[in-house]
Amino acid sequence: MLTSEVETAVRGVVQALEDAFNAHDADALGETYARNATWTNAMGHVSQGREAITEAARRALPMLAEQFVRYEVTGLLPVRPDVIAVNVVQSPVTEAGEPVEGPKGAPLYVVSREDEGWRIIAGSNTFRNS
Repeated sequence: MLTSEVETAVRGVVQALEDAFNAHDADALGETYARNATWTNAMGHVSQGREAITEAARRALPMLAEQFVRYEVTGLLPVRPDVIAVNVVQSPVTEAGEPVEGPKGAPLYVVSREDEGWRIIAGSNTFRNS
């Protein structure tokens, strides 16, 4: 049910999200989400819609200017041919991509094929203990 084309597209969305975060680019980060997406961050704040998600990123990214992450896809679950649940481990890294100590996240993204391409339709993050 998960074709290599779909897997590549979904992994590309996660990579685009990582790239946008590491560039501290709120607009690029927002573009990885569908227009009607929902996002819940690790602190429990919920943003509804791409505009709200982008605005939340505009507020948060300046405070995270010295932080960089690596997103490792650890699971892909096809819900339907056009909807994939994606488990990710989010790890802190240096700007050059070297691992560093710090809190890890365990986001879950639901990626959907939208009119404008593959986008995150729903997501939530939580802290990971190890």
